[in-house]
Amino acid sequence: MQIGPYKLDNNLMLAPMAGVTDRPFRQLCKRLGAGLVVSEMLSSNPKVWNTAKSQARMNHEGEEGIRSVQIAGADPELMAQAAQFNVENGAQIIDINMGCPAKKVNKKLAGSALLQYPDTVESIIKAVVNAVDVPVTLKIRTGWNPENRNGVDIARIAEQNGIQSLAVHGRTKACMYKGEAEYDTIRRIKAAISIPVIANGDITSPQKAQEVLNYTGADGVMVGRGAQGKPWIFKQIQHYLETGETLAPPPLSQQFEILYEHVTNVQGFYGDTAGVRIARKHVGWYLSEHDTDRQFRKTFNAIDDATEQLDALNAYFQALQTRENRQISPAA
Repeated sequence: MQIGPYKLDNNLMLAPMAGVTDRPFRQLCKRLGAGLVVSEMLSSNPKVWNTAKSQARMNHEGEEGIRSVQIAGADPELMAQAAQFNVENGAQIIDINMGCPAKKVNKKLAGSALLQYPDTVESIIKAVVNAVDVPVTLKIRTGWNPENRNGVDIARIAEQNGIQSLAVHGRTKACMYKGEAEYDTIRRIKAAISIPVIANGDITSPQKAQEVLNYTGADGVMVGRGAQGKPWIFKQIQHYLETGETLAPPPLSQQFEILYEHVTNVQGFYGDTAGVRIARKHVGWYLSEHDTDRQFRKTFNAIDDATEQLDALNAYFQALQTRENRQISPAA
């Protein structure tokens, strides 16, 4: 799959998710099979660029692969400035956020709230595309509510004004993350435009990825919540798309290695205090299928020391491995 001058390793993308797709998680997903990883959205308001949160989101030090940075805002001039700033900071693709349904974003008429104002959508796209020499991509939803699914109109505006690929989440702004994603609108969008279309929403298994690609005709899929706690899903999807065979999850020992590496990198990236706090949600996702009674997570979330976190994970997985070995050992 091609975006501007960049040929991706495959057509599988990690969706930008605020508070999730930081540098440690992006790099992990890239190593485990994602063809493109997109950063957390950055505000176009320059007043917040020097905050610790924004500085962490802008950090691409040592990052491998194509750097795609998402920006959010409602003012065309500020969005253009943000695009230029991020390109100067190493962004190779600028992604415009018109898909976030969060109230704190939408009350500023940014994110998916923009879908109600096609003229503003066009102004922002024109400003950003004209401001930078790198490819500009766009992330949208199917519309702002089920009665107003105007995704096809927005897609045409995007293509006509220089957007080089379009990711579509199969829900409206009003739907938030409730119910099931619908792919009819994505199918219509793909039929209406010629730039690459990426399908997003409820892609949590290789089989679902194949089903969505077949139904919509999309050029690729974007995985968001399906990758939380399962960054190996990209490798599983690619294997299934190539062979039609299901690739089992990594063995327990490898899952532990991945989680241990992830937590260590989160602690190193944010520092011990913030890193310990941020690691908790990732550990919760990784262990959702193992720690069904949530007892370990309750204990883990009370740990305030980075080394103690790692020791606790080591002990937990050793106990899990012992239990698994006992279950599969042949009867005497």
